[in-house]
Amino acid sequence: MSFPRYEKYKDSGVEWLGEVPEHWDVRRIKYVLTKDGYKAGPFGSSLITSELSDEGDILVLTPEHVAIESLDLPFNQYLKESRRNEMAAFFVNLNDVVFPIVGTLGRAMIISVPKPGILNQRLARMSTDIKKILPAYLKLMLTDVDFYKRLDEVESKGAILNHITKEKLINRPVLTPPINEQNQILSFLRSETAKIDELIAEQQRLLELLKEKRQAVISHAVTKGLNPSVPMKDSGIEWLGEVPEHWNVKQLRHIAKIVRGASPRPAGDPKFFSSGNIDGSNTPWVTVAEITKDEKAYLSDVNEYLTSAGVENSQFFEAGTLIFTNSGATLGVPKILAINCCANDGVLAFKDLAEKVDVLFVYHFLSTTTERLRTEMKQGGGQPNLNTDIVKNLSIAVPPLSEQSDIVAFLSNETARFYNLTVEANRAIELLQERRAALISAAVTGKIDVRSLVTDKLAVE
Repeated sequence: MSFPRYEKYKDSGVEWLGEVPEHWDVRRIKYVLTKDGYKAGPFGSSLITSELSDEGDILVLTPEHVAIESLDLPFNQYLKESRRNEMAAFFVNLNDVVFPIVGTLGRAMIISVPKPGILNQRLARMSTDIKKILPAYLKLMLTDVDFYKRLDEVESKGAILNHITKEKLINRPVLTPPINEQNQILSFLRSETAKIDELIAEQQRLLELLKEKRQAVISHAVTKGLNPSVPMKDSGIEWLGEVPEHWNVKQLRHIAKIVRGASPRPAGDPKFFSSGNIDGSNTPWVTVAEITKDEKAYLSDVNEYLTSAGVENSQFFEAGTLIFTNSGATLGVPKILAINCCANDGVLAFKDLAEKVDVLFVYHFLSTTTERLRTEMKQGGGQPNLNTDIVKNLSIAVPPLSEQSDIVAFLSNETARFYNLTVEANRAIELLQERRAALISAAVTGKIDVRSLVTDKLAVE
């Protein structure tokens, strides 16, 4: 859909802004705020976690609150009442716009209740002069993807970690239409972005359905087989249920030697660990993070290596070995090694796999146990952990080798199909998000004139 443009434009006087609608003002942010319109959070040393409470009346706002635009988090922390006066300068108030100044930029929220709490060290707030700019309009600017591109002092501190200085931010030029027109733009964008958000939500629901369907197809294939008319028998295992009559139910200990990886200590010691392998003398180092970084069946590259001394204090595994994460929130994830490597103590390995067992069949089987194992391990409290005995005692129904091969081939085709559908859905989401961002940017920079597209009813909502 194409949108109309304004009839008359003028030179903004700012090179990167270019021409803007003739009746819009170009102001620096500090001139659309109240007298004390900008405040960053205190130094981190003022808010040591151990000195905060799990309950109270003075909430400590964090970027996590801003990310979900809500004051309600399951892990809220509160400032002690005795420090109210000391931290008075950092309170937020009704209609303040709060946003991150460290970390992932491009998010903002409007405070909807009077004085709910204080900023933490990673946040700032702005209080607007509502005769010049509406809080919702300023929030819109702060979430525009292009807003921070013109702050040449946004310093990268890593993949997503950035930092903005006060002077650069409050001196950034912004475009301010008349207040009634700000309302019209906001109303138009609420309506249009809601439509796009619903399309995004549909694609996200599709992704969930694809994930569930994929898992169901794998689970059925590795526990029931591909022939629906084959006679079945009770496996004797409650969660496994009935399996084909000619399949053998075995514990995993009977199809492989299950061993745990080992981690050199202390962690990070350059005597044992290296970030590179230029001369080829170091050995790839596999951690839980490497296994869980994607959903591929094979692990072929790593980011860290062990020296020869590190190898002596770890466990070495050959390419082709099936491995399985055994601790933490990401336990129960299988992978097949495509490289010779060492693995840490958060990893179990299936060595000396029986000749009549296809490693990909066991891989697919283990992938169906992930959620069940995580649920069972959480019930014990504390850090979830799979020791070798638990995994050794897991039961698997093993078909003849030729049937395993047929199942693996079938699942190869099916998982490829689901992968392609998932890629399409993710690409659709990406395009919709780009469209949403472009629409917002065009509206707040005056590239399009939406006034005639807003009904009176929408404009006052």
